[in-house]
Amino acid sequence: MGYDIIGDIHGQADKLESLLGRMGYRRSAGTWRHASRKAIFVGDFIDRGPKQLETVNLVRRMVDDGHALAVMGNHEFNAIAWFLPDAERPGQHLRVRDGRNRQQHAAFLAAVEHRPAVHRECIDWFLSLPLWLDLPELRVVHACWHAGYMAELEPRLAPGRRLTEDLVQAASREGWMEFRTVEGLTKGLEAPLPAGHSFRDKDGHPRRRVRLRWWDPAATTFRQAAMMDRDALAQLPEIEVPGGHRATYDDAKPVFFGHYWLSGTPAPQSATVACVDYSAGAEGALVAYRRDGEPTLEAARFVASH
Repeated sequence: MGYDIIGDIHGQADKLESLLGRMGYRRSAGTWRHASRKAIFVGDFIDRGPKQLETVNLVRRMVDDGHALAVMGNHEFNAIAWFLPDAERPGQHLRVRDGRNRQQHAAFLAAVEHRPAVHRECIDWFLSLPLWLDLPELRVVHACWHAGYMAELEPRLAPGRRLTEDLVQAASREGWMEFRTVEGLTKGLEAPLPAGHSFRDKDGHPRRRVRLRWWDPAATTFRQAAMMDRDALAQLPEIEVPGGHRATYDDAKPVFFGHYWLSGTPAPQSATVACVDYSAGAEGALVAYRRDGEPTLEAARFVASH
């Protein structure tokens, strides 16, 4: 069977329908399907875009009907933590409901906040999603394939590599093993910048930690590994990223992920590693990689919504 691994959608249901149509999927009996292929979604279905519930319902129906697989993204995890009460802080929730977090979550909240039954149903579906997939042909995770974190976390997970509400409680507490591992898998590896360095993220928030190119074994210094624009990178010193903040990939089979808001012409990161997030949540296209068992990943196998 062929697989189509689809990037972060962020409420852009129109882009998703365009992409599915371009790949030969057709809507039938209320769901999108392909005669010989299956879609795999890398998470981040919600926030930002104009069609939140339309996106969730389209993906959920494909998964429920056996035409797709999906993993949890950090935006689904954040939605769960926003919804669930904090067992240790009466009257509070696991994700602090401050202005910044509400702004990030505003599009989804506008669709569900005044519809509690629908909101609860979405949260229950998000909790049904695995944190990663390890299929015979390929692997999928939202942000970072980290074998060490997976080995630590898997004994605590529900069947199907799923989080429970109790695990979400633990994964929302900084300093706990569950926080470190779930954060790494769904948000990627980060390292604190050297003293005196900071930058602003895509939403204008100041950051003193940087996302790392975890898939690149040659990226060992901050200047090589930090995911920042060229001018910002030039300001970083050529010092080693602490070893505890790095990961290596074993290349045993291709791994696909999203999360990183790439731009430009889609291409694999290596012969066995490919990011499929090309900023569909903003002005970018929604992108998929069409996997058919080829020995090395190929740029020509990417397809975009427009």
